[in-house]
Amino acid sequence: VSKGRIEGAVKLPAEGKNFRAYSLFAHGVGRTFVHSSVSAIVVEAYAEMETLRPSTRFVYGETGWKEGGRFRPHRTHQNGLSVDFFVPIVNARGQSVDFPNTVLNRFGYDIEFDSQGVLESYRIDFESLADHLYALHAVALQKKAGISLVIVDPDFLLNLFKTRRGEYLRKHLPFMKGKPWVRHDEHYHVDFSIPCKP
Repeated sequence: VSKGRIEGAVKLPAEGKNFRAYSLFAHGVGRTFVHSSVSAIVVEAYAEMETLRPSTRFVYGETGWKEGGRFRPHRTHQNGLSVDFFVPIVNARGQSVDFPNTVLNRFGYDIEFDSQGVLESYRIDFESLADHLYALHAVALQKKAGISLVIVDPDFLLNLFKTRRGEYLRKHLPFMKGKPWVRHDEHYHVDFSIPCKP
């Protein structure tokens, strides 16, 4: 993921019933390409979330170039297996809302939550975040694939592990140990593992 390339990558859909790309501009210029198997996992997991949490809105972030390679400012995202997902949030009334990605906040990447996942009137929905990680893992396993790394801000792990999926996530997902090179409070990073064809 940090020294790679890809052939035959596909672009994630710009939007679906319960999700959208973080930026139509970035989607248009080609910053949302992934391995075809990763695309299938991501889209099917969002479909699962329609059943698990029908009112929750999801936003995905950067993935990579069509042919992979260096993808600034990221250290990884080079071979179609890395996906950023913006944290699902609720407003002051407890309603799920789209993540506020704008040019002014670097399409969402400059937003910073406190250690409890709160920013002004927004609060991270840890139950939905946990269900989404669960769905990604479950769909990946169904497709004989997997998840090789999950990066979540260390301050949020306790809240994540308190959710109903917490024990499952703790046992089955490989969370990065220690602090990542840049804060991952507004998004969670997932590296997928796709088996090579014989």
